Amino acid sequence: MKILFLCPHFPYPPDHGARIRAYHFIRHLSRMHTVTLVTLAHTKKELSRGVGLANYCDDIIVEVLPTHVRWWQAFGAFGSRTPSSVAYFRSTMLKRRIEEKLRTQKFDAVIVFCAFMAQYALDVDARLRFLDYGDLDSGKWAEYARYKPFPLSYGYGIEARKLRRYERSIAERFDRCSVISKGELEEFNRFNSTTPCTIIPNGVDVNYFRANAENTQRSPVIVFLGRMNYFPNIDGVIYFAQEIFPKIRKKKAEAELRIIGSNPPRSVRRLAKIPNISVTGEVSDVRPYLTDATVSVVPLRIARGTQNKILESMAMGIPVVTTPEAAKGVQCVPSEHLLVADGPADFAEKVVDLIENGSLQKKLSQAARCQILQSHSWERSMKALTKMLNLGRSAPQQGSA
Repeated sequence: MKILFLCPHFPYPPDHGARIRAYHFIRHLSRMHTVTLVTLAHTKKELSRGVGLANYCDDIIVEVLPTHVRWWQAFGAFGSRTPSSVAYFRSTMLKRRIEEKLRTQKFDAVIVFCAFMAQYALDVDARLRFLDYGDLDSGKWAEYARYKPFPLSYGYGIEARKLRRYERSIAERFDRCSVISKGELEEFNRFNSTTPCTIIPNGVDVNYFRANAENTQRSPVIVFLGRMNYFPNIDGVIYFAQEIFPKIRKKKAEAELRIIGSNPPRSVRRLAKIPNISVTGEVSDVRPYLTDATVSVVPLRIARGTQNKILESMAMGIPVVTTPEAAKGVQCVPSEHLLVADGPADFAEKVVDLIENGSLQKKLSQAARCQILQSHSWERSMKALTKMLNLGRSAPQQGSA
């Protein structure tokens, strides 16, 4: 089968959420099909790092869309019905190159990764038309509207409503859709769409992220893992450092907080001035910074989809304490595979319990690793993708353009 795969983010190297998911989709599809990748990059330097994609793609159609142009387009769409998120990924040259490709080649399937790229697929004639939303980003902007000050809250609220209309309308232009988690599926079902939608969970590389068998005695180290230029991570780690960590140190004075992640802003770097808190910045390999951890905390108050930081910690057998918002995107049972805490006092209490209770640490560590192998390995997720493609090919078309 010849597949046209449309992706908004240049999917190499697979170093964060959306890129990781797209990369595994492409690599899996290439095993049985020929894949033509259509994507955007921010700079020519970004393209130079993507030579590995040639191993999986029959052809790569990519345009450089500079960041300043993207933001100019996004701001320009503010007063229109077009979501700024969609305008941010709009490239006339990329659209032209797709049209040129379609004049010489016909595709059996078009797979759109993220709703923002649907704008390029609406006129593509294919036997199967599939849209992987991943997360429904309108929900993220709605959350931003709650936490950002005015006038940003006003702008995010408008974008949330515009993007929700867009996400709902494009569903009808595809034969099948998928999302990343049960929570996102519940959001999709509110569209009342006739297009079937299924869950394809995010996975984690269980061979790369695995428990350190030598670390049988954990020190009271608390870790937070994530890209630190992402607002939900910034908000979450500052909230933890200021409102939860002091409560923990009242009971466990020796406890340490290690913040691991690239591009920390000044507000996060300043946290290193607090006793027993360190901020690593970007590291080439996060695993050495995780192996001695007692607990991995995910104190996100804004969370959509699946938090890879939870999957990676669980795969390494590190017990996780998280908020209800972040727990929704993971296929886990609270208190069995991880701990869910609501509010600073409850969060601090659960972290202290883990530091003091070695048997609880061991129980959660083993259960977490087993659950990842059962529900969140990429192998299992890609089986779900294959099943969805086979169902889509055998069913009558529903959403031809």
